[in-house]
Amino acid sequence: MTTAQGTEAEHDFGPDKGLAPLTVPAARAAGCPFDPAPGVERARREEPVTRATLWDGSSCWLVTRHQDVREVLGDPRFSADASRPGFPFLTVGARELATATPSFIRKDDPEHARLRRMLTADFMVKKVEAMRPEVQRLTDGLLDRMTAGRTSADLVAEFALPLPSLVICLLLGVPYDDHEFFQDRSRLLLSLHSTAEEVRSAGDELQHHLSRLAEAKRREPDNGIVSRLVARDDLDVEEIASMGRLLLIAGHETTANMTALSTLALLRNPDQLARLRADPSLVKGAVEELLRYLSIIHNGLGRIADEDVTIGARTIRAGEGVLCTLNSANRDEDVFPGGEALDIGRDARRHVAFGFGVHQCLGQPLARVELQIAIETLLRRLPGLRLDIPFEDVPFRHDMGIYGVHALPVAW
Repeated sequence: MTTAQGTEAEHDFGPDKGLAPLTVPAARAAGCPFDPAPGVERARREEPVTRATLWDGSSCWLVTRHQDVREVLGDPRFSADASRPGFPFLTVGARELATATPSFIRKDDPEHARLRRMLTADFMVKKVEAMRPEVQRLTDGLLDRMTAGRTSADLVAEFALPLPSLVICLLLGVPYDDHEFFQDRSRLLLSLHSTAEEVRSAGDELQHHLSRLAEAKRREPDNGIVSRLVARDDLDVEEIASMGRLLLIAGHETTANMTALSTLALLRNPDQLARLRADPSLVKGAVEELLRYLSIIHNGLGRIADEDVTIGARTIRAGEGVLCTLNSANRDEDVFPGGEALDIGRDARRHVAFGFGVHQCLGQPLARVELQIAIETLLRRLPGLRLDIPFEDVPFRHDMGIYGVHALPVAW
């Protein structure tokens, strides 16, 4: 684990605690790439609300327990406004992404609620459930192409990434022919190594592309979300493009990485894989457990305190930044006994993989449907599915804001 520069007093650590100051993002252990960083896990057990150092030398509070994470994310005294001085950013690129053209997830109520309500109906459970036949059709079509005359493939490139990309393009009314363009820009926006200039350029290109699309929908509307937003009289083109950019990136990056990483986790846990194959009706619960166990939003959700607030016996002062570590909260033994293990029979519904409170993920009903269909269909149609390279050679996304794998060579 990388340590930060600074005195023990600055980080509220002392010799009696035996803890080294944390730098975030913190490096994962070499042993199990599914687990949170050892330093974050140790903080949860010994100092659950603690200080950490960011890339620019500034500090923030790190909140690691399930109860405390829910308290912060559910408390309106903690702001999601990334333009506020002291807001914690994990990289210079993340700061640029959050502040250049902020989406509604970086706003507080009432503005956040006003913009979010415009999209709520598109992601309601009833509407998303009605999409199951179409998602199943797309899933089967991708697997047909992937397996035609072949016995191996990269699951990311040929299945996990195209499926949610097709679905979100369909919902938005964005041509799927543009998928390489927005996937390339998404990678730059989410890379922990991107410079501010790279993020600004990629963000501007996406923003301009979606602005032009919005103008085109004004002339030739369809049934997509962008067309419906264009028809409103209380949004300008820049706001529509910003909302579309958020949905486009979040709508494919998260589900794509969860699909591939879930498949790998099941292959590494053959007892759980066998249970799911034997009883496909377990898939809904299995998806919740995989969301808990993997927690691909792995470096924390940022907030800033509007006033002094006590969390976990620590006083967080007004103007201080907070990072809530979802992956650590989802391994909290007080809520999920034996949480370090994957157990598809576990009741994992209290996980915080989608966040918590008013800013929790808008698209979670769609993500659940896509994951349930993708995993059940993949296991049913490919009974001999196996990893086609040594596990040690799998390229994990340690360098990205959304965790997963860059590629997953499999055979069947």
